[in-house]
Amino acid sequence: MIEIPFDPNIFNSGSFTLSWHGFMSFIAVGGAVYLVGRWAKKDGIDPDVVYNVAVFGIIGGILGARIVHVADNWDFYSANPGNIFQVWAGGIGLWGGILGGWIGGLGYSVINNRITSDPNMKVPIGRLMDLTAPAILIAQAIGRVGDLINGEHWSKATDLPWGWTFTNFSSPGFQGPPTSRTDIAWDPSQATHPTAAYELIGDLLLFMVVWKLRGKFIPNGALWMVYLTLYSIMRFTIQFLRLDEVKVWGLQEAHFIALITVAVTVPWMVMFLRWKRRSSNGDTPDEEAKPTGSKRRRRRRATA
Repeated sequence: MIEIPFDPNIFNSGSFTLSWHGFMSFIAVGGAVYLVGRWAKKDGIDPDVVYNVAVFGIIGGILGARIVHVADNWDFYSANPGNIFQVWAGGIGLWGGILGGWIGGLGYSVINNRITSDPNMKVPIGRLMDLTAPAILIAQAIGRVGDLINGEHWSKATDLPWGWTFTNFSSPGFQGPPTSRTDIAWDPSQATHPTAAYELIGDLLLFMVVWKLRGKFIPNGALWMVYLTLYSIMRFTIQFLRLDEVKVWGLQEAHFIALITVAVTVPWMVMFLRWKRRSSNGDTPDEEAKPTGSKRRRRRRATA
């Protein structure tokens, strides 16, 4: 098995703690904003538009990530309410960060587009969502590096050669899962599945898929929906190896969020997502899509 000896905190002054998870999350968000701003400029979008949206996306992401984490570990936070707002000490829910950031950025964009008179400062919402999809997968992978160091995400025991243990007493991976998991006899010397590493690898694989699919779909925003669907499937699967608090039917909070996400994205894709069709000169105009049922019927009647 692999031993992880790292202290989860970069420094701890008593009243202020900075964890590796928090630090890597900061790097991840900054990197994602930089990449989207760079890609947006190449796509003819003013980078200032990206940065304006990013401010509200970050605020929404922080709030959402913390809310999901606190809700999932309410037994601890209800007994220690002063810890609820200590985001810098670690403890965020990735699902909350993704969906909260999306809601925050989308809310700002809709309001901005209604009140601004400058066409250059209007937010091309769908295009920006598609630019964000690959960037956020890179950000997720960076954030998982912080999880690896911290010892986040308690997981099931394994005898596989890549199972790991956390030997630093301060590491969550040493201390064990929440007290609500009374069905678990935690042994910090027992190797467990490296689920954070699984998700890091999964994020990079999904990035390659999403990157390959850029520009292949219409309408704008479709790639974002594909990303959410693929990540939901991956996260739902890996979540069975994690030892988060079970809510009902043997499922954890992240399972239900993934199911709700898929329940929204899959019907949307069935109704709206289409492959772009290349014209004879190789262009892929946005207005080209698979003909609808009514258009196909009219074509058949015309050729009959």
